Amino acid sequence: MRKRLTSVVVLLLVALAAIGSEPTGYYNSAYNKGSEQLRQALYNIIKDHTVVTYGYLYTVYQTSDVLNGQIWDIYSTCSFDPGASQRCGDYVSVCDCYNREHTVPQSWFNEASPMKSDAFHIYPTDGKVNGQRSNYPYGECANGTNLGGHALGRLGSSTFPGYNGTVFEPDDEYKGDLARTYFYMATRYADQCNNWGHGVFSSANSGLSDYAVALFMKWHREDPVSQKELMRNDAIYAHQDNRNPFIDHPELAEYIWGNMTSSTWNPTQVGIDVATENAIVIAPNPASEYILLPAAMPYTLMSASGNIVLQGDNAETIDVSNVPDGFYLLQLREQPNGNLSFHKVVVKH
Repeated sequence: MRKRLTSVVVLLLVALAAIGSEPTGYYNSAYNKGSEQLRQALYNIIKDHTVVTYGYLYTVYQTSDVLNGQIWDIYSTCSFDPGASQRCGDYVSVCDCYNREHTVPQSWFNEASPMKSDAFHIYPTDGKVNGQRSNYPYGECANGTNLGGHALGRLGSSTFPGYNGTVFEPDDEYKGDLARTYFYMATRYADQCNNWGHGVFSSANSGLSDYAVALFMKWHREDPVSQKELMRNDAIYAHQDNRNPFIDHPELAEYIWGNMTSSTWNPTQVGIDVATENAIVIAPNPASEYILLPAAMPYTLMSASGNIVLQGDNAETIDVSNVPDGFYLLQLREQPNGNLSFHKVVVKH
């Protein structure tokens, strides 16, 4: 179950992004801008990316969408080998093969480049579920059709205000991923997305329709940035030389489409200290049984959605033997100055 973002979670996500692989100064030209000026500034930062070919996407997927040697599919729980043997030709059933899913359907932009091969919105997905989704918009539906077995998502009549047609509702686990994908597309292609239409893209709200803003902001808030998205962002950057700003800085969406449109964005005003490689060192990382701190200090271990997993007042060792595998944020309060620092931690047993 997803929880709505609070201001605390937004701060955690800012810290999470700052600890990642975002190049120093990458977003500087967008500082102190808001609303449409902010979107245009981000457009200028991420446009003119290195355009990969449609066939080369399979190479991108080797690092962007593989977990434990298998394709990480947002439309199914099938196990696909990332090699050529399970790429789609013909298919009959779920789990037969995987193909390349344009989350913004190609027909919406007439199969034009560079949208046709922009890896940020093209995911490897089960062929059968991809075919079911077809070119329908994303949305929410009641009593929709799920293909059963390992399939994720369902197709049905929209129950979300603002759109009355057939929609594909993805699994809850990936709704935030897709919302941030659409924020990226409305920003990277700010010069043309107004014409893509289909009830989703529009000139009404910085490239998105009223329906799309309400739907995607809801999903964005309920399903915060995941480790999968962070890894994928870095991997695609290595090929395309651009990034998804809404993964690096999730709060950006609030300044363009959400509750902060009357304010300007400046991440340096968040008011927290973010740990660097040259600051506090924690080990081992990944951790399986314990985490060693350099000195006794108060700590809080949190999930990426902001839930407190462990907490202590004065410890040098953190027992993570019973913590589920995954990605976490470790908040430390340094002594005696009381400064807060945040660290990425991976628990893997």
